[in-house]
Order: sequence, then structure tokens, then C-alpha cells
Amino acid sequence: MSLKETLLGDLKKAMKEKDNIAKSTVTMVRAAILQIEKDTKKELDDSQILDVVAKQVKQRRDSLNEFVKAGRDDLVEETKAELDVLMKYLPKQLSKEEVKEIVKEAIDKVGAKTAKDMGKIMSEVMPKVKGKTDGKVVNEVARELLN
Repeated sequence: MSLKETLLGDLKKAMKEKDNIAKSTVTMVRAAILQIEKDTKKELDDSQILDVVAKQVKQRRDSLNEFVKAGRDDLVEETKAELDVLMKYLPKQLSKEEVKEIVKEAIDKVGAKTAKDMGKIMSEVMPKVKGKTDGKVVNEVARELLN
């Protein structure tokens, strides 16, 4: 079953169970997918749908930080619940140690010495960890290892 079909099934389930957070979250993801399909006039495959979900997760995490700073506990809880719904569509997330190993291999492979080589490192690592970790984490680990 494709990811798109899974999303549709989960939307129906959320509607039956009257789970408003899951329903609205899945609806937003499906709307984002549909918008991209209309813009590009192509149907997205599971890999591209994962990219859309990962983008939605990143948006929620960024919003979460802002809501915490603003003291909006109501929005913090809602955003955390949305993140929980979205995370089940992404592959298992890598731990910081796993990311560190991948980044070390990339540094050795590209011969990186300074932070100026970040582009080479990132272009080597990101395809390997696509959907499994955030680029921000990879960047932090790479900077840590180069210093």
C-alpha cells in the first residue's frame, strides 16, 4: 500500500474516531501533496511524499520553538500532538550517534578539514539520511566534528 493510500486510510479512521488533531494534520499533509501534484502536473511517489511529510515536521518543530518562547502552552500541546501524528509516516529517526558515524565517514571520504567544506559534507550525507533526520542535526554534528 502506498503512502498516499495510508494517509487516506488514516484520515478515514480519524474521522470515524472523531480524532480532530489527526484528521486536521493528515488533511494538511494531503493538501500539501495535492498542491505539489497540481503545480508539477505529476503524481508524487512515496519518496516525494516523505519529503512533504518531513517538511511538515520541520515546520511544526520550528513553530513549537516559537510557541514555547511565547508561552503559548495551548499551541505547544496541539503542535506536539500534530508532530506525533506526522512522525509515524517517517522512517525510524537516526540517533545523534548514528548521524555522527555517517558524518565521520563523509568527512573522511571528501577530505574535509574546515567549516568551508560543509557543502561537500552536506551533499554527501543528506541523500543517505533523507527523511531519517533533520539537516540541522547533520549540520550541528558536522561542525562539532570539524572543530
